[in-house]
Amino acid sequence: MLNAIETYLALRRATGFAMSNAECLLKSFAAFAAARGQTHVVAQTAIDWAALGPTVAQRDARLRAVCRFVRHVQVEDVGHELPPANHFGARKRRRTPHIYTTDEIGRLIEAALRLRPMGELRPYTYATLIALLSATGLRISEALKLMIADVTSDGLLIRETKFRKTRLVPLHDTAVVGLQRYLDRRGLGSDDDPVFIDKRGRPLRYIAVKETFDKLVDKAGFRSRSDRRPRLHDLRHTFAVRALESSPTGRGRCGAHMAALATYMGHVNIYATYWYLEATADFLRDVAAAGAAFMSEGRST
Repeated sequence: MLNAIETYLALRRATGFAMSNAECLLKSFAAFAAARGQTHVVAQTAIDWAALGPTVAQRDARLRAVCRFVRHVQVEDVGHELPPANHFGARKRRRTPHIYTTDEIGRLIEAALRLRPMGELRPYTYATLIALLSATGLRISEALKLMIADVTSDGLLIRETKFRKTRLVPLHDTAVVGLQRYLDRRGLGSDDDPVFIDKRGRPLRYIAVKETFDKLVDKAGFRSRSDRRPRLHDLRHTFAVRALESSPTGRGRCGAHMAALATYMGHVNIYATYWYLEATADFLRDVAAAGAAFMSEGRST
């Protein structure tokens, strides 16, 4: 079974998937099956192994990892049994994102500029990072991995991030000015130096950024309508929503705009972009207006 797993992982990685979690799960399952003297996937064994997960979501993820492997390997070896993928009945729930207003983003940036120690680089690092995430919708991991060489005259070069995709993210003129102002204050290093650094000149770590951002949310004095703390990741949701709100009118042009947005955000398909959208008052007004116009046009013809 391990040989089949290694072949499966190699194929998936060749198509751009990291498969690090899948490798851990599948090798754990192979050891579990081997302890029962089994060389092929047995559905009940897969269920028993998956049931060792501490939560329903994790049990479901464990079983689905085996199912994906079986669908692949059955092409050459029908001796593997396909377990029922929905055996544990888990459902992925989407947390309602907080869509930041322009005023809220401004307050976050102002709060960042008041971080201590005043007058040093740290306040400007966080203010620039928040502004950049708001203006581009970058994943936080992408922003933290930026190197000096990735800031080009054509935009930001985002190297091999999720699904090993590399893309160029053009910047608005105001974003270019703001980022350059930060780099001038930071002091240009070598091409391999990170853009965003801590007080020791090392790359900012995600956990430090998250903790600081949560404090900035408190200082800015606003909360989500769902009574949950607005998240750093919600800046990416906000970018997607605002980008669609500015879409050209017309169904065909809106479709092209969505395709461009998916590419800009680094998504492998349009469905991932839909995940980031949220119904806002402006959206609902636009939908109502479009519906009224459609009905009016239909009556006139």
